[in-house]
Amino acid sequence: MDMLVIVAFGDSLTVGYRSPTREDPEPVPAPYTSFLRRETEKLLGRDGASLLRVEFVNRGIVGELTEEMLDRFDRDVLGPRPDVVIILGGSNDLGWGVAPRVIAENLQQLVDGALESGIQPVTCTVPSVLGFDEGIRPRLELNGLIKEQSLDHGVVCVDLFAATSDSAGRLRDEYSNDGLHLSALGYEAMAEAIFSGAVNGIVSKRLASGPDT
Repeated sequence: MDMLVIVAFGDSLTVGYRSPTREDPEPVPAPYTSFLRRETEKLLGRDGASLLRVEFVNRGIVGELTEEMLDRFDRDVLGPRPDVVIILGGSNDLGWGVAPRVIAENLQQLVDGALESGIQPVTCTVPSVLGFDEGIRPRLELNGLIKEQSLDHGVVCVDLFAATSDSAGRLRDEYSNDGLHLSALGYEAMAEAIFSGAVNGIVSKRLASGPDT
């Protein structure tokens, strides 16, 4: 049986961290990879599942900056050599006041490393925020750079900002209870965007062509 390994690489948004609430003081993480797995199993169905196994490996760390992501990229991505790496980072950098262009340069180094190692990178824009409108503009700036760099390098970019924000550019209320981290519904929306924008095509192509293509 052929195998396709996809690593999700990032910070708390990859971990699926959910902030505590009075009703749920110790929420269980809801990583988007769990929803991706479900959608992929639906795509494969009974026949495809006998031909191709798709494994999702979550390599998210809460609170991480893109510089820290660079420090562990060899260990968590280049060393294991998955087929695909989904890169999502930059939200924490913005919170610490790191310039969008610096963040974008760090993310591009991750993309370059993946490409040089024969690993297909998928980039993601960072979601918006709610209750802190001043934080929207730098996210738009960073996301514009991520999209531009991805286009220049022929890399698929999934727009998670658009997938989770309202018409005003704010994170949708039902997708978060703290204005920054997502709810389970929000992580599911992220997964749907990543699946339709990248994973569906990657899995379908691999299923159709086999391991040697």
